[in-house]
Amino acid sequence: MADEEKVISIGGMHCATCAISIEETLKEIPGIKVASVSYASEKATVRYDSQKTTSEEMKKAIEELGYHYLGEIKEEEAEAERQKDLKTIRRLLVMSLVLGSATMLLTWLLAPTQQSFFILFVLATPVQFIAGYRFYAGAYRSLKNRKTNMDTLIAVGTSTAWIYSTVVMITPDTFMGGQIYFDTSALIITFILAGKYLEALSKTRASSAIKKLIDLRAKKATIIRDGREIQVDAETVAVGDIVVVRPGEKIPVDGIVIEGRTAIDESMITGESIPSEKGENDEVVGATMNRTGYIKFRATKVGKDTVLSQIIKLVEEAQGSKAPIQRMVDKVASVFVPVVITIALATFLFWYLFGSSYWGVTGDHLIFSLIAFVAVMVIACPCAMGLATPTAIIVGTGRGAELGILIKTAETLENAGRIQIVVFDKTGTLTIGRPEVSKIVSLSPRHEERDILRIAASIEKGSEHPIGEAIVSMAEEEDSPLPETRDFEAISGKGVKAVVEGVEAVLGNRTMLSELGLISSEIDEKMKSLEAKGNTVIGIALSKEIIGLIAVTDRLKPSAREAI
Repeated sequence: MADEEKVISIGGMHCATCAISIEETLKEIPGIKVASVSYASEKATVRYDSQKTTSEEMKKAIEELGYHYLGEIKEEEAEAERQKDLKTIRRLLVMSLVLGSATMLLTWLLAPTQQSFFILFVLATPVQFIAGYRFYAGAYRSLKNRKTNMDTLIAVGTSTAWIYSTVVMITPDTFMGGQIYFDTSALIITFILAGKYLEALSKTRASSAIKKLIDLRAKKATIIRDGREIQVDAETVAVGDIVVVRPGEKIPVDGIVIEGRTAIDESMITGESIPSEKGENDEVVGATMNRTGYIKFRATKVGKDTVLSQIIKLVEEAQGSKAPIQRMVDKVASVFVPVVITIALATFLFWYLFGSSYWGVTGDHLIFSLIAFVAVMVIACPCAMGLATPTAIIVGTGRGAELGILIKTAETLENAGRIQIVVFDKTGTLTIGRPEVSKIVSLSPRHEERDILRIAASIEKGSEHPIGEAIVSMAEEEDSPLPETRDFEAISGKGVKAVVEGVEAVLGNRTMLSELGLISSEIDEKMKSLEAKGNTVIGIALSKEIIGLIAVTDRLKPSAREAI
């Protein structure tokens, strides 16, 4: 059996070393060939042999570490989890900010008595053990698995300050004139919670790209069952179902047209602003927009197999992958905490034993040494180092997806810095992604360009086709009065017919005009000349005589030249 790959959501991670710990544990499971865990996206990308391991074994391993195995949940559920975590941190931050600030102010204002120490104890303790609970829980999980993480540094550092201050409060005679540091522990937790809140906020914003891709999907679908058209949730459409799509509706799943003709706006997949003409046996892609005709198609790919789902999966995998530079950061982070604790202990011992001899430290050596110990433990916390690279990857790949640029892996993103040659696809990349009239050519001495535009706009008035919209838009800018039309008839994939001021008019593409026998060699040359410059050319005929050509193109963005 071929290897399987899945993206697993994981809850309860507090820092970059949590991700490293989960990743190392997953790699130890027999059958797992590749495991990459991202703290920023809170997801693990795993490739494994399904004959040697199962999702249950992965779940057991992750939950034994103390984290939450959420599995392959929908992005909406993952977003709900992120929002829930964000609200929790916000509440804790507000509480710790109020109590921590009060602790600091009263430390300055109150005289150092046992009564004032008790007031500060009452204010700081909820911050230490309620707002700081997440750090204790993270440190416990880590030590339980014989590892250390950033939570270990925070828990040990702030607990040292809180415990020392509590001892001074209870037994003031032991430390004559001893200072208390409740404000230090409370403010450290407040500052770190503020950082955690900003982390959670950045993760929530960075995931918005996937949410926007998911929002492109059709919510409902009309299918034929037992000879009747019924509307169902798009997620319930099965392979083989006959799906009906009317003008203005989204294609719910991928499939093959079995009846009808239409023009479909596929710009969200291809970037091409001009709709693609579709008929029998042509493929249609889910989340694209049906613009003109009524079609029936047989569903061939649904759920995770659709093109859009594959794009979403690609973006998720890219956001969860690791760049070479991040692997180096992970290696540093995995040994960083034990090294910091060792340095902090060495700092404490040095100042306690030798501070007076070498540096002239006077007073209570224990207090000074404790302050130095706490400073090293807390200031060294490298959360930013562990979060910076994955967050940059999430934001970069997510923003790219919004702009139609799909980045396969983080390594690809890093290598992009060394690109020397770029090949641009014009449509939707260097262009605005919306067709506009670029030129009108009069082929009749009786009709000026302005007349041709008026007649064409009157025929296309109310059209949902981008080319028709472009013609009407230009006529509105010219403020040209439009003649009355009647007997409007749309010919899917080719053009339209109507009677304009009592005269039969045709507005169509090369195929339609050729079928009507209206294209001469001279007109054909003019059309080819305009098409060679990247235009889509349509002709307008009155009484079976072509009176003009209208060229429509996707105009270059003003910034295109500068970008190149």
